[in-house]
Amino acid sequence: MQWLHLFIAGLFEISWAIGLKYSHGFSLIIPSVITVICMIASFYFLALALKSLPLGTAYAIWTGIGTIGTVVLGIILFKEPVSLMRFLCIGLIVCGITGLKLITN
Repeated sequence: MQWLHLFIAGLFEISWAIGLKYSHGFSLIIPSVITVICMIASFYFLALALKSLPLGTAYAIWTGIGTIGTVVLGIILFKEPVSLMRFLCIGLIVCGITGLKLITN
């Protein structure tokens, strides 16, 4: 269950990162409120995961999920640059997350 909590926390992290872009520096009320709700939810689910997962592993996986998701959605939603090097770096993050998952009970 702790891994599910961590995954959900990562999804909410992606949501609030994307929400920051849509909120235009917290100048638009609805996207700003949604962003703050996603931030709170992300931290809540991370806290649940941390009840039984090692801090370093959980934090690295949480930020990795957020990083991968925001890069991919940045490409899709905001037409950010696509390059082989970006995808290579995403692959390295996936390898790191996978490695941390495999060595943690």
